[in-house]
Amino acid sequence: MASTSPESAAAGETNDSIHIRRLELSDHERGFVALLSQLSACPDLTASEFATRFAELAAQGDDHAILVAEDPSASDRRILATGCLFVERKFLRGGGKVGHVEDVVVDAAARGSGLGLRIVRRLVEIAREAGCYKVILDCTPELRAYYAKCGFVEKGVQMAVYF
Repeated sequence: MASTSPESAAAGETNDSIHIRRLELSDHERGFVALLSQLSACPDLTASEFATRFAELAAQGDDHAILVAEDPSASDRRILATGCLFVERKFLRGGGKVGHVEDVVVDAAARGSGLGLRIVRRLVEIAREAGCYKVILDCTPELRAYYAKCGFVEKGVQMAVYF
């Protein structure tokens, strides 16, 4: 899950200073958890709690990828956007795999800059490289048009039980 070098930009992306890369342990200090709180309730984690969860997710190898966007030239190197892909291994389709995109959020100050699109496209690319036969995500009705721009089509209905 962790990386020490930025992911290469996908074809057609602007050549700016923003880097898309895998989550690193040091991203706790760069506002990663605070960014997630712009998406949903996300109480702060201590450095120790973050490190424990980071290690658990890293143990899943390539079946769990968290990407972040950062401007390495900025003095605070705050995380500007993030998204997650986890790979579900199935018995269906001859033991196929499905990619699930989750937790996509762009900092309020950076919205409209294309960072979310870059993150989602890179997650889809990772899923394709992993051999997934499809990639799915859940979103609110207000975000349908946005994810359509990312190449997704509406399919089915999502239902949930919360605890």
